[in-house]
Amino acid sequence: MSAVSGPKVTGPSRPGEQAGRPAAVVVGGGLAGLTAALRLAEADHRVTLVEARPRLGGLAFSFRRGELTVDNGQHVFLRCCTAYRGLVERLGATDQVTIQPRLDVPVLAVHGERRRLGRLSRAGLPVPLHLAASLATYPHLGPLDRLRVVRGALALQRLDLADPALDQVSFGAWLRAHGQNERTLAALWDLVGVATLNARADEVSLALAAMVFKTGLLTDPGASDIGAAAVPLGALHHDAALAALERAGVEVRLRAKVVELKSVSAAVGPPHALRLESGELLSADTVVLAGAQDTAAALLPPEAIEGQHRLAELGTAPILNVHVVYDRTVLRRPFFAALDSPVQWVFDRTPHSGLAGSELARTRPGAQYLALSQSAVREEIDLPVAELRERYLPELERLLPAARGAEVLDFFVTRERTATFDPAPGTAALRPAAATRIPGLLLAGSWTATGWPATMESAVRSGHAAADAALRAAGVRVPVDRGDGRWPR
Repeated sequence: MSAVSGPKVTGPSRPGEQAGRPAAVVVGGGLAGLTAALRLAEADHRVTLVEARPRLGGLAFSFRRGELTVDNGQHVFLRCCTAYRGLVERLGATDQVTIQPRLDVPVLAVHGERRRLGRLSRAGLPVPLHLAASLATYPHLGPLDRLRVVRGALALQRLDLADPALDQVSFGAWLRAHGQNERTLAALWDLVGVATLNARADEVSLALAAMVFKTGLLTDPGASDIGAAAVPLGALHHDAALAALERAGVEVRLRAKVVELKSVSAAVGPPHALRLESGELLSADTVVLAGAQDTAAALLPPEAIEGQHRLAELGTAPILNVHVVYDRTVLRRPFFAALDSPVQWVFDRTPHSGLAGSELARTRPGAQYLALSQSAVREEIDLPVAELRERYLPELERLLPAARGAEVLDFFVTRERTATFDPAPGTAALRPAAATRIPGLLLAGSWTATGWPATMESAVRSGHAAADAALRAAGVRVPVDRGDGRWPR
């Protein structure tokens, strides 16, 4: 399904149908906004979703490049990401994602002519034994370092995630205080942490890191199994989402930017008014600001939340994705993580991109499209493409011998300079809750106080929190939160 820009995309109405129904406007069509809009529509609100871009999906989207459909970045989730999985189910798109039967991450390191491929995987055993066999044979750590990792994992298990003091300490400092060294940081803690937190151990809050490792690795044996879209992200987060919004009766406005929000105490009429860039005014009983942190901050009325003047202190962190199309197959597994290399994670994007059925594939039948996902790369995010090419192509040849004789048919990069909030120590105090001081005005987004790092899971959970807060304030009975983020029944 494709969306048409203009005043109204979806949202059919019949005479008298809207009478008596509270009006809600959701600003932002990312995962947080999609979730909030669907939840409010299910509660019989008359919902309008406004998105400045020509598409839904926020920072998890696709675009066309010639014959290829390109995801802006490699977005994965874990089995423990129950809220995101619930959204996928709500969109009717469970057949468009896959999840590993069991965690299995190939980890490759190359030193000279010596290649070592290890695996971080789990067995069908209870926690923490499910990881014991993998760690015992992990070739990138020696016996003493493996024992150090066990010591660190046991200490992590004992942490109370509700302790606010955890947010004042860096994960790296805590790890070193619990027996870790530079090798265990590089070969395990940062290998996982950089990809999930978008920061290295020394730069990230212990509270967020402990949440990731405890939830993903040290609770349920299958929590860390990796899932990903089996289709382009646009098919999932735009096409399937737009169809679900239409079925729910949500009016969707694309290419519609909100430039002003006014909230008043009115005895008669909706208390919120939003002005679009076109000059059109929208009125609402409930407004959910579900965009990026700077967008929300620009629209918030003064003193709408506690510590509003400090929102700018919640910094951002970039993610860089490097895309390479080779004339032949150079990688024979879906993905791998690289160690002791500037390359972090490499994914085979050939099946998702449409390359196999393209004209290029008919002339180069073995052509393969790889995407490198590079997190915590502040020093690289603005480098010219030519410099990134010189940096990464030789490294790929070092890691993948088959790439040494291959022709590069295309090389390009995608940059998300503000991909996530900066998860530094002290972050928790800067992340606002869903409810504001202004009745009917809510916040949503992965940067709000979900307790999760800036992930798709955090975004969906924030959408649930905003909708729940709005409904409770309106006197609507909200299903009990089971704590797993799943879609309420």
